[in-house]
Amino acid sequence: MTTSLETAEHPEKLRRVAIDPVSRVEGHGKVTILLDADNKVHQVRLHIVEFRGFEKFIQGRPYWEVPVMVQRLCGICPVSHHLAAAKAFDQVLGIEHLTPTAEKIRRLMHYGQIMQSHALHFFHLSSPDLLFGFDSDVAKRNIVGVAEKYPEIARQGVLLRKFGQEVIRITAGKRIHGTGAIPGGVNKVITLAERDELLQNIYQMIDWSRTAVHLAQQLHEANPALYDSFGLFRSSIMSLVGNDGEMDLYHGKLRARDEDGRLIFDGVDYQDYQKMIAEGVKSWTYMKFPFIRSLGEKRGWYKVGPLARVQNCDSIPTPFAEAERRVFIDYAGGVPFHGPLAYHWTRMIEMLHAVEVIKDLLHDDAILDGERMAHGERRREGVGVIEAPRGTLFHHYQVGEDDLVTMCNLIVSTTSNNQPMNEAVRQVARRYLHGQEVTPDLLNHIEVAIRAFDPCLSCATHALGKMPLEVTLLDAGGCEVSRLTKSAAGKFCA
Repeated sequence: MTTSLETAEHPEKLRRVAIDPVSRVEGHGKVTILLDADNKVHQVRLHIVEFRGFEKFIQGRPYWEVPVMVQRLCGICPVSHHLAAAKAFDQVLGIEHLTPTAEKIRRLMHYGQIMQSHALHFFHLSSPDLLFGFDSDVAKRNIVGVAEKYPEIARQGVLLRKFGQEVIRITAGKRIHGTGAIPGGVNKVITLAERDELLQNIYQMIDWSRTAVHLAQQLHEANPALYDSFGLFRSSIMSLVGNDGEMDLYHGKLRARDEDGRLIFDGVDYQDYQKMIAEGVKSWTYMKFPFIRSLGEKRGWYKVGPLARVQNCDSIPTPFAEAERRVFIDYAGGVPFHGPLAYHWTRMIEMLHAVEVIKDLLHDDAILDGERMAHGERRREGVGVIEAPRGTLFHHYQVGEDDLVTMCNLIVSTTSNNQPMNEAVRQVARRYLHGQEVTPDLLNHIEVAIRAFDPCLSCATHALGKMPLEVTLLDAGGCEVSRLTKSAAGKFCA
């Protein structure tokens, strides 16, 4: 699972092409490509150039503030961080099981987040490439162009996302950076009027979600030569699964498979995640590189997210989504499918599943009334894991006797997909850029490969201490005055 494009022997002799910033993703990143005089590709890297300090400045804060604070990592998937932190502090409070009311309201909040995020990515960020083509007119390759040529698709995408945001507003208090989940439970229930408001449109949302799955499927079937092989690479996969191996995006045990579908580990309590997963660093990016310990850093990297989850589970526990999962598995021939563009198809299957779960939860009277808080015996440490829209999300905290956080470690979904994204862009560069004249349309193919993973780059760049750092000082005219770098080993160089 390594590639000759990862390093270049004499980079100083090569021409550098940069995509900066990568567009239509959440956060800021860039891609650098090193070419020789014949436009032969020697190195391709995805650099994450944002720096966030969350793992450090969370330290010293009262633990009950953290589920609200960590949401500021992101405005697209704040609910995922909110819930993962709340789950971690449930453990700190010694709570193994929430009350039925609290768990169902949290689940409703989470599946609303899955729905709105998947709709945003597919319809707003990726559909322009998928509907118009990767090398289409850049002036039309955007959501405005989609609305002009495919108004009904755009309309459904907007309203699907809006519905998911309304679920979040009703459960969390507001659409972005809400406060609904607290350590030990939730701070509100759903009113009858709020439930009726959502039930008015739920069946329309299910119909539109089924249509979206079929749209993604049709794109694959119409051009399998492209969709099945674009950016293709093989790797292990990892996700949570439920007690019976079913898809469960809120809670479960860790399961990983190798590139051929064989189990690497299964049924692992995520409190013990560090026994299974380690994190590596590289000097040219602020994002870490997680890997499965038993396989080592060279072979142990893995994919997370919809493509991993749909193939890692044994079933999806809602009827329409399970039927679509079976169609996808049949399309792949019963073996693991590794083409990155299949993320879009599986993402829509998950959106359909989320809407079905929301429908079932809305019909459960436990969300209207019941005990909201559970209690247990205080501990010093807790891990919370959830399947965020982009993949498995880890929040790990230690808390002192004074209730202040002493340690925070986050493994964000996009971080787990760091090496897979780099592999995908290298494969695309080798296929489309190697020996060719570099054009903006060809460079968009690189961005298409990155967007398939739906990366949230601002979420994933939060480490401090082990990470390399570069600070550049510019004068008023934009000229470099000085530069200071710190290596991953902690050495400074001016």
